[in-house]
Amino acid sequence: MKLRQPTDFLILEALEEKGRNVATNLAEHTGKSRKNINTRLPVLEDYGLVRKIGPAERSGLYEITSAGKAALVYRDQYDEVDDFESLIEGPSAAGVDDNGDLQASFVRGEDESDDDE
Repeated sequence: MKLRQPTDFLILEALEEKGRNVATNLAEHTGKSRKNINTRLPVLEDYGLVRKIGPAERSGLYEITSAGKAALVYRDQYDEVDDFESLIEGPSAAGVDDNGDLQASFVRGEDESDDDE
């Protein structure tokens, strides 16, 4: 995942703060050109950070996804990690129970090997 900074994060911020929107409005909210926004939205969609929504196929209406919201949470770590995509996908399956909830030991930072004592 190669994000263009700060443009991509500005787009995600605008979608989170203002809700679903089109490129023209996003350009105004971000201070970037409409052409730039129109170039980046399909890339962000390919990464799963935004999704294009109807009602018409060519409406150009986008909304942020949960992965996009996670990217905003972890944006300070973007330059520090090798695999930003894995970071925003969340904890490994080992830290999640059958219901998709974080296990208490994972949240507390405990080592699972301590459970055998």
